[in-house]
Amino acid sequence: MQEQAFEPKNELEKKLLAAMEGELSSEDFMRELMAQQIFIPIKDDKDVGIQGFQLTTKATPLVIQDDDGMNILVLFTSPDRSQDFLAGVPGYSGGLLADFSWIVERMEPGFAISVNPGLDVGIDVEPEIVSQMLELLAAGSVKN
Repeated sequence: MQEQAFEPKNELEKKLLAAMEGELSSEDFMRELMAQQIFIPIKDDKDVGIQGFQLTTKATPLVIQDDDGMNILVLFTSPDRSQDFLAGVPGYSGGLLADFSWIVERMEPGFAISVNPGLDVGIDVEPEIVSQMLELLAAGSVKN
C-alpha cells in the first residue's frame, strides 16, 4: 500500500511542513507556533456517562516518558492527527484546542514537547527550547 502525501489541514500544518522542507527557518517556525492553536489530549473522566465530558476542573494532559525518563507533553496539530496515536492510549479519547503559548506558560521546567508523534510530519521540542519559549513569553516578545 502506498503512503499518502501529507495534506496540511490548517495554518499550523502548513508552517510545520514548510519548516520541515527548509522553506521556513526553525526560529521563524517556533515564533509562528507560539501564535497558533494546538490540540492537547486530555484524560477522560470515568463514569460520567458522556464520552469526552469532564467533571473536574483539573485536566490531565497526555505526558509520556522516554527511555531516559524525560517527561514529554504530547500535542497534535489537529484532533484528526491524534486519532491513531490515542487509539493505543487508554483513557485519552478527547482533548481541547488551546493556544500553544498558553500551554507553554503552564509547563514545568524540564518537560519536552512532541507534536504529532508517530507521524512523518511532526516536531520534537527539547526542554531547553521550551525554557527559551518561556523566557520569550515572560519578556513579552510573543503575544499570547
